[in-house]
Amino acid sequence: MKKAMEFLEKYFIPVAARFGSQRHLVAIRDGFAMIMPLILAGALAVLINNLPIQAYQNLMTGIFGESWKSFGGNLWTGTFAVMSIIIVVSISYNLALSYGSNGIAAGLVSFASLLMLYTPSSKDWAIPFAFLGAQGLFVAIIVALITTEIFVRLLGNPKLVIKMPEGVPPAVAKSFAALLPSLIVLSIWALFKSITVAIGLTDIHEAIFTAIQKPLMGLADTLGSAIVVAFMIHFLWFFGLHGANIMGPILNAVYIPAINDNIAAFQAGAPIPHIVTMPFFDAFVHMGGAGTTLGLILAIYIASKRKEMRSMANLGIAPALFNINEPMIFGMPLVLNPVFFIPFVFTPVILTIISYFAIASGLVPRTIAMMPWTTPPVIGGFLVTGSIRGALLALFNLIVSIIIYLPFVLVAERIENRREKKVEKEEALADK
Repeated sequence: MKKAMEFLEKYFIPVAARFGSQRHLVAIRDGFAMIMPLILAGALAVLINNLPIQAYQNLMTGIFGESWKSFGGNLWTGTFAVMSIIIVVSISYNLALSYGSNGIAAGLVSFASLLMLYTPSSKDWAIPFAFLGAQGLFVAIIVALITTEIFVRLLGNPKLVIKMPEGVPPAVAKSFAALLPSLIVLSIWALFKSITVAIGLTDIHEAIFTAIQKPLMGLADTLGSAIVVAFMIHFLWFFGLHGANIMGPILNAVYIPAINDNIAAFQAGAPIPHIVTMPFFDAFVHMGGAGTTLGLILAIYIASKRKEMRSMANLGIAPALFNINEPMIFGMPLVLNPVFFIPFVFTPVILTIISYFAIASGLVPRTIAMMPWTTPPVIGGFLVTGSIRGALLALFNLIVSIIIYLPFVLVAERIENRREKKVEKEEALADK
């Protein structure tokens, strides 16, 4: 075990750390984090509109009339349904800031560049809503990264800066400084669009979605890929690397479109297509945070007699109820703690398998809503499925996590007891 740890620390951890701090991946991660309040607002509005409880539906209709769902629909239209044109700005903004450049200008140029690539309808020249949302994410991410890279470099070229005389307001001077770089970037995308149309590729979004994004979503919906995701997040966390942040760009690009498909199908009364989504992990796996550490805390309360372990559980219980577990990860600690390696890394994997089969078999409904990641465990299971069976699955998984952690809590306690006895014995010999 020691040699394996040394090998991983020497060769794997530096690579993973560089991957996690890579500029473009960080920009994608921060871009999604920036728009998450909007996504959650839209997704929760849909859940409120479509909560599958007939008594609730009848009550709302009786109070507000038949059109009561228009409020939630409007929220959806302005948030989740236009995710791509929001994310292109937020990613570009964060990437430009990482270079110390003009984030607002870069975001606006990326927004304009993305709009060029949409194929309007022939009837009324309308932009298709289908690719304004999650289905257009891949194109939006690519446009944000490429546009910002070009724009930042051009903006840093003094030969392309139009200098204004003194006394001109700073906002006006900044806009003129970005004029030529903006014009060049927009011209590049305009030329690209003209070329694609000329060669017969009229709808770039449809082509990329069909060739790349759709196959990836299908692959990510398998049990094998879900296991890999659950394992990698916690394997990285064990070494002190924020696994969710490192894997975030992949998770967001694949699993947010998956929940978007589920929500759209739920609204339309169609079969729900995906099992593995972002809420799948949030509600049924990451209870108490990474490693399902709420299970560890409860296991300590059940089995441990050591004062320091129970004190640590007391410190961690309140944050863990809202899926915040840094006190446990770094205070216990769980990072680089070989005693808890197996339960910390493999409990989420086991819960992923249980949840997958529970949903695939029809025992539990598929996820149909996003939720804030700080939603308390069990409650989250109900919210994302709209069913008490979702809450029961989350509760069952929590009990499983407690059972897995229990023997390791006892082992950790015995190790500490032996260590203390050894120290006491050595001190007694030293006194003699």
